[in-house]
Amino acid sequence: MAKTASAPRRAEPGAGMSERMVALFAVAGGLAVANIYYAQPLLTAIAAEFGVGSATAALLVTVTTAGYALGLALVVPLADVLNRRRLVVTLLSVVAAVQAASAFAPSVGVLTAISAVLGVSAVVAPLMVAFGATLADDRQRGRVTGTVMSGVLVGVLLARTGGGLIAGVAGTWRAVYLVAAVLMVVLAVVLHRTLPDVPVATRMRYPALLRSVVSIVREEPVLRLRCAYGFLCFAGFSAFWASSAFLLAGEPYRFGEAVIGAFGLLGAIGAYAARVTGRFLDRGWEKATTGTLLVLLLLSWGVLALGGGTWPVALVVGVLLLDLAVQGVQVTNLGTVYALRPEARSRITMAYTGTYFLGGAAGSALSGAAYAAAGWPAVCLVGAALALAAVVLWAVQTMRRTR
Repeated sequence: MAKTASAPRRAEPGAGMSERMVALFAVAGGLAVANIYYAQPLLTAIAAEFGVGSATAALLVTVTTAGYALGLALVVPLADVLNRRRLVVTLLSVVAAVQAASAFAPSVGVLTAISAVLGVSAVVAPLMVAFGATLADDRQRGRVTGTVMSGVLVGVLLARTGGGLIAGVAGTWRAVYLVAAVLMVVLAVVLHRTLPDVPVATRMRYPALLRSVVSIVREEPVLRLRCAYGFLCFAGFSAFWASSAFLLAGEPYRFGEAVIGAFGLLGAIGAYAARVTGRFLDRGWEKATTGTLLVLLLLSWGVLALGGGTWPVALVVGVLLLDLAVQGVQVTNLGTVYALRPEARSRITMAYTGTYFLGGAAGSALSGAAYAAAGWPAVCLVGAALALAAVVLWAVQTMRRTR
């Protein structure tokens, strides 16, 4: 009797989601993706404890990021052929164990090796976005995608702040990993009890599954277009956040690490506001919504450049506009590509997210070089050029379709 009562319910794709379930997906996505970013404000403390240089400590971020890219390519597509609920719970359990091990790492080498495993297994966030799109019905899919994606993005932006605060209160960076492990155990238990079992629609061997991702990208021009938008927008997003700490630490701001980390709260506001774009998507306004957001993105870089970055009000307004535009385009992109092949949403997620991720890496690299060469105005020029490229691409595609 007890087993029957606790057995997960079954749900068909497109059955619809309650508001409570949508909120759970958003929170789960945010908590899961935060694991990738907790270490960033801890690098100085880690380097000091193990007696290593900043470059060695920074390898933690590099290795985690590389592992995450590998997880996107090799793990995320599995959700199209495996039970999604079991896959999500299994990955969260692995992440919990890895974070607990990180808290007791005896050396920076061990911590780096553990971080590689963390990156591969911490791909629950894109799985939750695709899972939500599968459960949602046609009338709510854009809103659901927007809400869950906003939760993921808030997790990205607040993880750095949260990691720094926990370490500051506890007096040790190891406490951050212990808290993360506990959070993942709780989340795994909740999702094990709450997520429905959805029938697997695709039967395919793993090598063929991976090859099919290439075929899908080749056969779907809309996916390629949305990947291009994602690449350019997230490149600009990363360009800002990669150099903003240097700007805020210098004149006239001279902010400390805590204030710089808290600056991410502005991005969280923009990410939350971007949820509304999902409603426009549900009404079939994806083309106009995309164009409006891309123009807003270009405008944001003009605002950020005012006064050479020394005007606080312009900086705050620019950040809000930047994050609203980038996250809005992200929601619109995902809502559009998820309508292409319902049976292949996890593989589509892998293709789109992989491209998005590459854009972030490219934007960070360009931003670092630009700031080193000519300071904040050069960073704004890079961001504006990326945004302009996206606007031009949208205009060209729009004119082609109207002919």
